[in-house]
Amino acid sequence: MITKLTGELVSTDRERAAVAIGALEYEVLIPDFVRRQLEGKVGQSISLHTIEYLEGNPTQGRLIPRIVGFLTTVEREFFEQFCSVDGVGVRKALRAMVRPVRDVAVLIEEQDTKGLSTLPGVGAATAERIVAKLRRKMSRFALLVASDTPSESSADSDVIAETFAALTMLGHTEVDARHLIDRALEQKKKPKDVESFLQLIYAQSRG
Repeated sequence: MITKLTGELVSTDRERAAVAIGALEYEVLIPDFVRRQLEGKVGQSISLHTIEYLEGNPTQGRLIPRIVGFLTTVEREFFEQFCSVDGVGVRKALRAMVRPVRDVAVLIEEQDTKGLSTLPGVGAATAERIVAKLRRKMSRFALLVASDTPSESSADSDVIAETFAALTMLGHTEVDARHLIDRALEQKKKPKDVESFLQLIYAQSRG
């Protein structure tokens, strides 16, 4: 199974990227939020964390191997969970993911089915199923930090997730913990560990 591709970005279009690795060129399906992150990077070396799946009708013997790519492992994990909802699947998830993972995760966590219904291909019934299955699993994804550098985003997400867990252990509700973290992040500072992040949060609260 291919879980990561590193090579030269040859091209992108509305739903796919072409990545050259040696003499081979791979077609990688990408959601719109990933396409936007890849804009301006044609000709550069990139890494995509990938999912492989077979598309087609097995009863007719027409199965085509496909690869779906993301810039971080956290995005890939979210996509896999999104696809696990009855009635979604890979193609519908690809079409729906026009907004960053964090935005969609917040909609799910807050049970905003109306907001979810604005995503392409997601109707009211599908939105209800998404919320019912995933709303208790979204805290980590709802805390993602937007970043142009995937490695920084992954590192920041680990610190944020650990800080979130620490705040809930200290008695804060999940909603309060996320709001405290969001307010601290508005200062554009990036604490390197949980202790410094908690100091920033509580210093801001006292202020």
